[in-house]
Amino acid sequence: MSAPATGTPDSERTAWSRNLASPLRDFLRTETGSAAILLSATLAALAWVNVDASSYDTVWRTQLSVRIGGAGVAQDLREWVNTGLMTFFFLVVGLEARREFDMGELRGRRRFALPLLAGLAGLALPVAIYLALNAGRGSAHGWGAAMSTDTAFALGMLVLIGPRIPGRLRSFMLTVVVVDVLVALLIIATIYAEDVAPRALAAAAACFGLVLVARALGVHYGLVYAALGAAVWVALFKAGIDPVVTGLAMGLLTYAYAPARGDLERASELFRLFR
Repeated sequence: MSAPATGTPDSERTAWSRNLASPLRDFLRTETGSAAILLSATLAALAWVNVDASSYDTVWRTQLSVRIGGAGVAQDLREWVNTGLMTFFFLVVGLEARREFDMGELRGRRRFALPLLAGLAGLALPVAIYLALNAGRGSAHGWGAAMSTDTAFALGMLVLIGPRIPGRLRSFMLTVVVVDVLVALLIIATIYAEDVAPRALAAAAACFGLVLVARALGVHYGLVYAALGAAVWVALFKAGIDPVVTGLAMGLLTYAYAPARGDLERASELFRLFR
């Protein structure tokens, strides 16, 4: 008589659990997979715009609006990516940076000084070069465009080039990017913003103040922060200021801490029951 099988056969596993274990899902969960998707999408976009620029432009000019009653936000698809999806991207960047500050390589605040200086230097040097090349020209006013790093490509290329990079180097680059993005967004929002609506800006400041109050009171309900963050985003948009800074700010304000032993045990029990 053969011994009973110790493993769980595929026939006893749900289709959902089998799908989760697929190699494609495992690949997409990794940073390398995300960077590969970013690079593939970039190459596809370059090929498309060179083959048929009119259809490419038509797609990006597609209007999309979100309305509640008489109020709403309407933009073309390109702006929804730039101000909407990029907000979530910067939220993730902020969350990663916060985790490094609270639990990672940057727990020692003295380690923050070097990437902070590197980030500021990375802002100042391109601006200096741009101004030197455009001195005395009307184009010199566009110096703000030269200082911002393409964060998605900076992190994505770092992953592709060195999938086994040390954690300290990754933390360094992440901090440099956060400093670069935060300062650049603040400068662009204050210097290049035109026709700023004071009431909407005051509403954004008030909503962000509520976020700080909720954090100080120890509120841990995600829906509260999601609602307040959405309100800040809409208010900044209505004020005429790029609202993507909302994602970075909300990410940096998020708590990061190691789970308690009891929480881990309960999670393990629930996981076993689910299987």
